[in-house]
Amino acid sequence: MVLSDVFLAPIGIMALAALIPILILYFIQPDPRRVELPTVELLFEDTQQDASRPLFDRIKQNLLLLLQILVVILLAVSIAGPYISVAESQTVSETILVIDGSASMQVNTGDGTRFTAAIAAARETTSSTNSVIFAGSTSSVVLRSGGASEVQTTLAELRPTDAPGNLNAAISRATAIAGENARIAVFSDFAGDRWRQAVQSAQARGVQVSLQQFDRGGANVGITARSFSRSNVTLTIQNFADREVRRTVTLGRSQISLTLTPGGVQRVTLPVPAGGGRAQLTPSDDLSIDDVAYIAAPSDQRVNVLLLSNDPNSYFTTALSVIEEVSLTVAQPPTAVQNNYDVILYSDLESERLLDGNVEAGRDVLANGGGVGVIAQQSPPAAYRDLLLIDPQGTGANPTLDRPQQSELTRGIGFTPPETYLTGSLTGGQSLLATTDGTPILATERRANGRVLYYGSVVDNDPFRFNYQYPVFWKRAIFYLAGREPLSTLNQQTGAQLQFENVTAVETPDGESIDGQVISLDQTGFYSVGGSQRGVSLYSSTESAVAVESLDEQSSEIDAQTRERETQVPRPLGWIVVLGGATVIIGEIVLLRRRGDL
Repeated sequence: MVLSDVFLAPIGIMALAALIPILILYFIQPDPRRVELPTVELLFEDTQQDASRPLFDRIKQNLLLLLQILVVILLAVSIAGPYISVAESQTVSETILVIDGSASMQVNTGDGTRFTAAIAAARETTSSTNSVIFAGSTSSVVLRSGGASEVQTTLAELRPTDAPGNLNAAISRATAIAGENARIAVFSDFAGDRWRQAVQSAQARGVQVSLQQFDRGGANVGITARSFSRSNVTLTIQNFADREVRRTVTLGRSQISLTLTPGGVQRVTLPVPAGGGRAQLTPSDDLSIDDVAYIAAPSDQRVNVLLLSNDPNSYFTTALSVIEEVSLTVAQPPTAVQNNYDVILYSDLESERLLDGNVEAGRDVLANGGGVGVIAQQSPPAAYRDLLLIDPQGTGANPTLDRPQQSELTRGIGFTPPETYLTGSLTGGQSLLATTDGTPILATERRANGRVLYYGSVVDNDPFRFNYQYPVFWKRAIFYLAGREPLSTLNQQTGAQLQFENVTAVETPDGESIDGQVISLDQTGFYSVGGSQRGVSLYSSTESAVAVESLDEQSSEIDAQTRERETQVPRPLGWIVVLGGATVIIGEIVLLRRRGDL
């Protein structure tokens, strides 16, 4: 055994050198001179003879020296930092449990899931005070400084999400709340490597970190991505197994069989049925949630659009006609209008030729949940002024535009300033694009059951019509007015959020109703919003890659002490030594007082 086995700072033993001057002083001090008094000698002669104990007298004479030597020894030992090795868990005052609740923790291991195994292990890794952090699509502290019974109840209530997890954020959050003598215990499959930096940061702060991995199971083939083109969906199928597999993809009445090599990727394109459906990958495997893609679509994907114009602009009509989902009708008033349109657009109309019935048709469309769009012109007819979102005050030229408000209509669109535009102030709705003097160029309003859109650039003098984004904008506008959202908007990945202007009721796939402006999509399935559905699926190659390396096989950047095993740590005993030294000093003072030296 070496000194480092019992002392944290063995060099402190050098303090024993203080014994040298003490011993030197003891040996060079003169002996006390004995003076005999006959009277006293006569009185105590018999007592002294009876009490003659040479060994005891020698000890009594040298006791002070022994006490001084003992004080120096205890001082040196205290400086050296004596310790004993104890289990790491015995030094912890609080345990912070980080539970991975990501989609990959739902892998079937044969006797449960990775998540159930993690919860069972977490139940056995507690202390007198415990906190629990759940790592789903976002990290959340579900228990702070709870007792033994509280942590058991909390763990029993946790359920894994269907979303990609953010283990790095969860460990960072645990580090932030960790106090002195706190330990972070992480329970995860440790897919990917985004957690490493957080572990290293915690260790740099001196926080104890232990990692327990759950990586059983791992043969998986999953749907990892999707894209839409017109009314078709293209699904990416990826094989994460180390062997060739055969799978069948089914959506509605369409079915495609494919063979995937180890690590292979294939893409299949299928028509989206009216009303949507489930794209099913069969047979299933260890991770079932990525075997299904939930595809939401309107029951009728066609949008019937009527353009009323006495001078139809070719660029505008072309932008509308190239939208595959749009069935465009162009009519020049005076003409009768049927009430079977989803959207009616008013552009370049002659006031004397515009019939009251043409305007009334727009009002009927709004009442039925459709949309009306009004495009600016030099002299807007008074007949549809109630459908116009501004109070027209003439025209202007070549304005400077402010930055557009962020919305689905304006996202990513680089609008060109108009050459000629209608001036005026907003009378209703919301301005999404305006000039620097506040004149609306693009505005929308929800009215009755429908929607109204105003476009303030005069069509014939609109340089934006030469921009490749011009038809993109009008496709968005038509879908907005019709209350139809594109397939890419109706279908999202778990971990995303639904955001609304107002508090909205949303029904989750398990039938729960949630009210809010921001709804987290943590489950796969169909979400109901009003009269429409949202399809939400995993679509994550990281979560689907469930065959992960064990921690022992991964990089050595993570300290070996983080592995799943009980480690030994030093428990300092210096306080015991200091207490012993104080006791000896007190004894020395008592001795000196009894001798009369104090």
